[in-house]
Amino acid sequence: MLESNRSRPASHQSYEILRDRILNGELPGGTKIVEEKIAAELGVSRTPIRESIRKLEHEGLIENKKVVKPAEKDLRNMFQVRILLEGYSAQCAAAYLKENDLQSLHQCVEIGKTGTVEEIMEANERFHEIIVGASNNPVMIDIIDRMSSIIYLFRKTVVFYNRPHLIDEHEQIYQAIKARNGEKAEMLMKTHLQADLEFCLHLLS
Repeated sequence: MLESNRSRPASHQSYEILRDRILNGELPGGTKIVEEKIAAELGVSRTPIRESIRKLEHEGLIENKKVVKPAEKDLRNMFQVRILLEGYSAQCAAAYLKENDLQSLHQCVEIGKTGTVEEIMEANERFHEIIVGASNNPVMIDIIDRMSSIIYLFRKTVVFYNRPHLIDEHEQIYQAIKARNGEKAEMLMKTHLQADLEFCLHLLS
C-alpha cells in the first residue's frame, strides 16, 4: 500500500516500488507485469501503474510488459555505449576534475577496499557518476542516466559475485585522473568496462 503523501504522486511512488523490486531481484527477469494485480496490491488505480510501467520501459527495465532478461547481444550493445561515453568522460575528468571531486573519487576507492557490499555498491556508483559528470555534457549524462537502472543490475552482479581486480582498476583509473593523464585514464576505463562485460557474459553462459 502506498503512503499518503501529496508531495509524491502515486505514479512516482508506484514507479519507485516497482523499480526497487526489479533491482533487488524480487521481480526477476521474465516476470510478467500485470497492471490490475499491482494496482490492487498498492491500492491505486491502473493509471499510475501504467505511467510507472512506461517510465520503466524507457529505462530498459520492462519490455512488452515483462521484466527484462538481457541477452548477450543486449549486454554487448549497452556496454559498447558505456565504453565510448565513460572512456571519453575519464579523459575529461583528467583534464577538468576539481580537487574536491578528486578527493571524493579517492574516498570511493577506499570504501571499495573495506566497505560492506551495500557500501561498495554505492561507492562504485558514485565513482562512475563523478567521472561521467566531468564530461560536462548534458546529453551524454542523460544517456547514462537513462541506462542507470540497467547499469545497476550489472554493477550488482560484479560486486556481489566479487569480480577480481574491480577495486584495483578503480584505483588505477583514479591515479591516472589525479596525474592528469587523460589518455591513460580513458584506456583504463575502457579496459575496466570491458572486463565488467566479460565477467557478466561468463555468468550468463
